[in-house]
Amino acid sequence: MAKTLELQFGTDLGKVARLTVDNPVEPVDPASLKLTMESIIASNAFFSSNGYLVSVGGARVVERNVTEYEII
Repeated sequence: MAKTLELQFGTDLGKVARLTVDNPVEPVDPASLKLTMESIIASNAFFSSNGYLVSVGGARVVERNVTEYEII
C-alpha cells in the first residue's frame, strides 16, 4: 500500500494545484501542516499550469492498493 500526502492549494487563476509527498509521517498534525503550506505559498517557489499558489485549500492522505496480474 502506497500512501501519499496530497496538499491542495488555491491559485491566482481560481483553480486548484496539488503537491504530493510520498510516505507521509502519520498522524498528520494539521497545525504544523497549515504552517508548512503557508511557508510554501510565501516562498513563491512553485508555479503550475493552474497558476501561482495563493491560498491553503486542504490536505489529505491518499492510500493506493495495486494488484498486478501476470497475463499468460
